[in-house]
Amino acid sequence: MDGISTFFSTYFDWLYLPRVTWTDVLDIIIIAYLVYHILVWFKTSRAWTLLKGILVLALFLGIAALLHLNSILWIARNISSVLFIALIILFQPELRRALDELGRKRLLNRFFNFEDREEGVSRFSDKTVYELVRTASELSKAKTGALIVIEHDTPLGEYERTGISLDAVVTRQLLVNIFEKNTPLHDGAVIIRENRVVAATCYLPLTERGDLNKELGTRHRAGLGISETTDSMTIIVSEETGAVSVAYRGQLVRNLNDDALRKQLEKLQDKQMEPRRKRWKKGGQNDERSSKKESV
Repeated sequence: MDGISTFFSTYFDWLYLPRVTWTDVLDIIIIAYLVYHILVWFKTSRAWTLLKGILVLALFLGIAALLHLNSILWIARNISSVLFIALIILFQPELRRALDELGRKRLLNRFFNFEDREEGVSRFSDKTVYELVRTASELSKAKTGALIVIEHDTPLGEYERTGISLDAVVTRQLLVNIFEKNTPLHDGAVIIRENRVVAATCYLPLTERGDLNKELGTRHRAGLGISETTDSMTIIVSEETGAVSVAYRGQLVRNLNDDALRKQLEKLQDKQMEPRRKRWKKGGQNDERSSKKESV
């Protein structure tokens, strides 16, 4: 046995095998996960173009160092102190969007849940969904342009402050009257929080995507822009064609009928189902109350 260990120590002394523990494995997995998602984030955002520009600049500085171009290297050394701040300014929209996406993760919401919604209660009622679908249908038939933003997890306070504050229940009559042509509130977007219209004539950020259909105007670009910066859902009614579209998470779904629009809105309700026993008990109480009313 001693001879075997001596043989391996003699001929394989160059081979170094570090001692790996479970913490090292966990460390590697976390780093690999972060690097992968950072690369995916770069690839799917405008940051990928900026990153390629930075790589070209780094390659140019490397050539300058090999050729001893002292003037260029002197300029690079003097601006390196402000390079970090410049990168933050350049990537500010992408960094903000990435942090916003991180804050939306359901895993974090389980630990940091600040919502006071009770079980069995959705973000907005089925009546609100019904009123929104009827509104979109009526505006579509009249070819009246509309932009209705429905708040989800991300607060829309900064966009709400750009418009006129309201506090009214969501109804078809109200929304149709707001978007009626040549009325004081028809220009801009309406923001809905839960079951209430909270603001009108609000200004929204326009998307910077260059691959959009040229037929889409400012209204569709505004709906896409707010869906890229927040997790809200926007109903868009085209003034030219009357087509109804929905912008959500940077995607635009066009030419929706009433049923398709209702399904899109139901995704945003986030209904929380009650436990079976509690729901049965509640139903029993309701049945008991209804039976009392019938007997009266």
